[in-house]
Amino acid sequence: MKEQKELLELLNRQSTVDDVQEYIRKVITLRGFANQRVQDKMLLLLEETGELAKAIRKTLPEASIDYNKIENYTNIEEEIADVFIVLTSICNELNINLYDAIINKEKNNVEREWKIIK
Repeated sequence: MKEQKELLELLNRQSTVDDVQEYIRKVITLRGFANQRVQDKMLLLLEETGELAKAIRKTLPEASIDYNKIENYTNIEEEIADVFIVLTSICNELNINLYDAIINKEKNNVEREWKIIK
């Protein structure tokens, strides 16, 4: 736990995407998940995405949720962080640099014509 706290203290608002990706690589190892298969990480990503959907849904007045279990719906920020952490761990497992992947994808996206369907 001490090592994880020390690693976290190295991150700040000036940290790069590469810094965050390396932090996640290290803490995933410290937490014992480094040998988790990509398939397992993908299932976890889907689970975390579902939890994010629940957290968002609880903020919508028109959504039907079980108010007896409202305490089970965590906050949106935590769920977004969980999704990002698991997604980044998948990138690490597949040796994908997240920054490069984003830049390369956006190079394609800026050339694309976007149409919003209402």
